[in-house]
Amino acid sequence: MAQAILSLNAGSSSIKFAVFKSEQQADPVLSVAGKVEGIGTAPHLVARDSRGAVLTERRWDKGQALTHEAFFGDLLDWLDEHLDGCDLAGVGHRIVHGGEAYAAPVLVTPETLAGMEALTPLAPLHQPHNLAAIRAVADVRPDLAQVACFDTAFHAGQPEVARRFAIPHELEDRGMRRYGFHGLSYEYIALHLARIDPSLAAGRVIAAHLGNGASLCAMQGGRSVDTTMSFTTLDGLVMGTRSGSIDPGLILYLLLQEGCTAESVQRLLYERSGLLGVSGVSSDMRALLESDDPRADEAVELFAYRFAREAGALTSSLGGLDGLVFTAGIGENAPAVRALACRRLTWLGVVLDDEANKRGAALISAPGSAVTVRVVPTDEEQMIARHTLHLLSQRQETT
Repeated sequence: MAQAILSLNAGSSSIKFAVFKSEQQADPVLSVAGKVEGIGTAPHLVARDSRGAVLTERRWDKGQALTHEAFFGDLLDWLDEHLDGCDLAGVGHRIVHGGEAYAAPVLVTPETLAGMEALTPLAPLHQPHNLAAIRAVADVRPDLAQVACFDTAFHAGQPEVARRFAIPHELEDRGMRRYGFHGLSYEYIALHLARIDPSLAAGRVIAAHLGNGASLCAMQGGRSVDTTMSFTTLDGLVMGTRSGSIDPGLILYLLLQEGCTAESVQRLLYERSGLLGVSGVSSDMRALLESDDPRADEAVELFAYRFAREAGALTSSLGGLDGLVFTAGIGENAPAVRALACRRLTWLGVVLDDEANKRGAALISAPGSAVTVRVVPTDEEQMIARHTLHLLSQRQETT
């Protein structure tokens, strides 16, 4: 009998979900995908089938309370009516930070939930909402198995030198080291690339997950070698509202000379910087590309500049570059940004096919390019479903 897995990616004001079906160890197949946005303001839910047809849509009145518990109760009841006889075997969750304790997916227990809770200071914008979804599901379906899948896990096998900060060992022993994020996305890209271009997947590839949160990952043979995010999701590239890499001395200056509080500096770096801070217009790349404000152009140019600088550093970590893969919202849908970024990498042998790039083709490098450039839509929800099915099947074999 086919099993169904619910994949969840919970944020502060939105929840993405997808239902996958699988039978006898087959790859999970998408059945339903949806998103609720505007939690806390004007909630809006849309769920679609695998072909994109709307199955249900609902809007709540502005200001009407929608708790995680109420949403998941309604969602699970609705799914029971649309699983076509399949059993909902479990729920898989994206958890942003796994620290050193969690280098692979785990079954959620009171002990593992407490361990994930302890990591909240390392991912203050994400971890609380990820864990709230786990608790909400447990409240309405306490017997339903839940699996935590970590964005940091894909990077756990990096060389030790790539994971260290130049700080005293006693601080590293307390967990202060480079972790990396977007691992579920990069893991999907590595697996998909192995299917569509095995020779490239075996080589030296930089994958670029460019969305509101953005990072690069250097992969050798499908394994993470280095990445731009580190101890937190704040490091590396310019992002929607996050600063990316910044001189630690500037933070000290704000604290010691400007009299800023730690909380105000945290808000500055996480919520008021990045594309929004530079442009003063928006954190949304689409709005910046359409704007005639010169500060919007400045923000886009800085985004591309920092992309190329970080890509050059990762090329050094790899010892060369065979491929570049764009993914996520900006990476998949902004040809102008891809062109700006690649133009700064011509010294590496990156040559775009401008027409292929503009129409959003899967292969956008020119025939003579020394570096293969691809666009691959990511699918974190499928990776969550894969991990959840695998862990639950292992659990069944041992019981």
